[in-house]
Amino acid sequence: MAESKQHKLWGGRFAENTHQMMERINASIDFDKRLYRQDIAGSKAHAAMLARQGVISAADEAAIQAGLDQVLAEIEAGQMAWRQSLEDIHTHVESRLAQIIGAPAGRLHTGRSRNDQVATDLRLWVLEAGRELDQALAEYQRALVALAEKHVDSIMPGYTHLQRAQPVVLAHHLLAYVEMAWRDRGRLADCLGRAAISPLGAAALAGTTFPLDPRSVAEALGFEGVFANSLDAVSDRDFAAEFIFVLGLVQVHLSRLAEELIIWSTSEFGFVTLSDAFSTGSSIMPQKKNPDAAELIRGKTGRVLGDLVGILTVLKGLPLAYNKDMQEDKEPVFDAHDTVMDCLRVMSPMLADLTVRADRLAQAVGGGFLNATELADYLAERGAPFRLAHEATGRAVRLAEAGDRGLEDLTLDELRDCCGGLAVDIDQTVYQALKPERAVDRRTSPGGTARANVERALKEARKRLWPEA
Repeated sequence: MAESKQHKLWGGRFAENTHQMMERINASIDFDKRLYRQDIAGSKAHAAMLARQGVISAADEAAIQAGLDQVLAEIEAGQMAWRQSLEDIHTHVESRLAQIIGAPAGRLHTGRSRNDQVATDLRLWVLEAGRELDQALAEYQRALVALAEKHVDSIMPGYTHLQRAQPVVLAHHLLAYVEMAWRDRGRLADCLGRAAISPLGAAALAGTTFPLDPRSVAEALGFEGVFANSLDAVSDRDFAAEFIFVLGLVQVHLSRLAEELIIWSTSEFGFVTLSDAFSTGSSIMPQKKNPDAAELIRGKTGRVLGDLVGILTVLKGLPLAYNKDMQEDKEPVFDAHDTVMDCLRVMSPMLADLTVRADRLAQAVGGGFLNATELADYLAERGAPFRLAHEATGRAVRLAEAGDRGLEDLTLDELRDCCGGLAVDIDQTVYQALKPERAVDRRTSPGGTARANVERALKEARKRLWPEA
């Protein structure tokens, strides 16, 4: 059965009731009810401004403020009856306010439209959610740093193309993810700066004839500025798309780490063991211990990126100003935020419970000719052109590989034969140069994996992440 037009804020224009399927696709209350705190805060600030400007009486403002406080209390107590016929959170709040205080409720919407109202609500929500996200990212960084501090001396293979490349310190590897998170937090701060612009006062699209003071409302709500163009104010959802982009990149970074944990926890690698709390078993294979938490983090990345594509697709063809299509902005924002927050809240304790197999790391460093670059550098430091040193090292690798040996297992004469024609002196010091510890600690260039560098980086990270310590 169709709902009565009398429930609608816009019902006066219409003679017929809304079709029941129109009711279903038009209603947003199932998801926008989570904006209730922002909606009520915006209404309280708007009412206070209307009274200051002499648009409504002080008595009406007092009634509105008290009534809105009661609506807020009822919602938080679970007493609000949510109805699709009332469409959205704005109508629910205003309708309930009218039941509580009567006629003064009808003056609250003076100089305001649902167009600038919903834009205000969503911006307020994004600002609050963004601060929550920043705190979760900081906690994730702390988990990474705490794990890294235990493994400054744990040397592992560094990879390119997923092939063993050069030895690195595990702490250095983990700190790479800390750097990614710093960039994520920087992007988030930039995004929130652009979101902190109040659209309230733009009304439907053209402004209003009432003597409003949008700046005072913005200050009351904690915004940093006020809209400059009423058309843009009600139609802009850049802030929502940008917020999802930030969330998407956070999730991509989490997915990269999750992928490494999945690979490292396999029997083939055996670098780490995930705790039982973040693993599951098999219904048929009793021996299985599956890294499902990490796999879910990796898998949910597609969902978050889908939210980004979704909102951009909604916005791409919209003429100015407000269009009902924009109702589709909130679900992807909410979903992306909730998904990323859940993944951060799993990843941080999963890292804290992680067991690192330093013996397996050392074993892996011993194979794969990770010290080949050290031999090439050794020859170049003694005067050989690097390209020729590189070629000679390749011959040495081929010789060692044929005998199932490492470069360090070749005799001095074999190394000299491989380097024939380079006119460089090769002596016993070459074997020191080929040791993984020396290879690591010689990488003292800025940002390199030398343990002295890593210790400085950890100290700086601790200072930034635990400023009170």
